[in-house]
Amino acid sequence: MDRSQIEKVSKALADQTRLRIFEAISAKGQMNCGEIVSMRGVTAATVSHHLKVLNEAGLVVCRREGQFVYSQAIPEAIVAYGRALTKISKRKKSAPRR
Repeated sequence: MDRSQIEKVSKALADQTRLRIFEAISAKGQMNCGEIVSMRGVTAATVSHHLKVLNEAGLVVCRREGQFVYSQAIPEAIVAYGRALTKISKRKKSAPRR
């Protein structure tokens, strides 16, 4: 995972509404927009925006079935994100300047 992707995932998960949506989708396996709207009390347009951000970050995949759009979490994305953060945290720091 490159730095740009790390930033996208971090930004996507930093928003509490997106984090809750991602948690709900992950827990259920998949959800349609209507299910997310009913449980979160936000408009369909707002949910659509948040799903777009999550999709662009590579955290969910969306597919259309008739009039419904189903979103499914991509667990591998979180694993890769965790590895990337671990790699960043283990980088050797340069000696402090005097």
